[in-house]
Amino acid sequence: MLISDGGAPKVRGAVLQPITEARALVAAADRCFVLTGAGISAESGVPTFRSDGGLWKSYRAEDLATPGAFARDSRLVWEWYGWRRELVQRCAPNAAHLALARWAADRAGVTIATQNVDGLHAAAGGPPPIELHGSLFRMRCTCCEWREDGRGPIDATSAETLPRCARCRALARPDVVWFGESLDRATIERAFEAASAADVCLVVGTSAVVQPAASLANATHEAGGAVIEVNPVETPLTAIAAISLRGTAVGVVPVILGSRV
Repeated sequence: MLISDGGAPKVRGAVLQPITEARALVAAADRCFVLTGAGISAESGVPTFRSDGGLWKSYRAEDLATPGAFARDSRLVWEWYGWRRELVQRCAPNAAHLALARWAADRAGVTIATQNVDGLHAAAGGPPPIELHGSLFRMRCTCCEWREDGRGPIDATSAETLPRCARCRALARPDVVWFGESLDRATIERAFEAASAADVCLVVGTSAVVQPAASLANATHEAGGAVIEVNPVETPLTAIAAISLRGTAVGVVPVILGSRV
């Protein structure tokens, strides 16, 4: 395993030799799977989901992002999600998002999956990513199968003004996976299928502790593929990574993909 250690020439925080090895692995791969987490969007200014000082009106994310919280006070939960949407809409895709989008658009066999709900991969262009945990900018009906994308403001001034299903007029909810909920079966199966078939799995900015997404890189590894990790700190995936690069997404990803040298 190659790990950046500060003893060789660096490219914005990552050691040159492992960068070269990573570029070679990616270039030779027929099928590549990419998994991204909060770290890739932090450099766009997106607040981390459970960062220090992340309280909103004295509530923690864990207090609001649950089915029980929505059942008790849907207006409060929608008000919080409206606030989050406004914050994220001020952010733009960064160099790592853009490099991945261009790379996936220019070559076949690339699948991008993200644990983020901020929509920045989609905003960067390229093939639509697999959004494992949903999207802040999509809502779904609480009674039927209706879903709809949208970036408009949320009117949470009363229960009567909350978003409604365009089909059956039932209350709508954010189309995100809440604490205590399972990921959409078809979505996670699609991700595991792509990860298992990949020659290379590039893991960017994820702590690798949230399941089942954290097991996607293991699926590539167990099938004989190589795992490349990009993260400023060690994670549980470091032990199985063929190359572990201690750098930021913006500093490392464009270099790996040939967007910058």
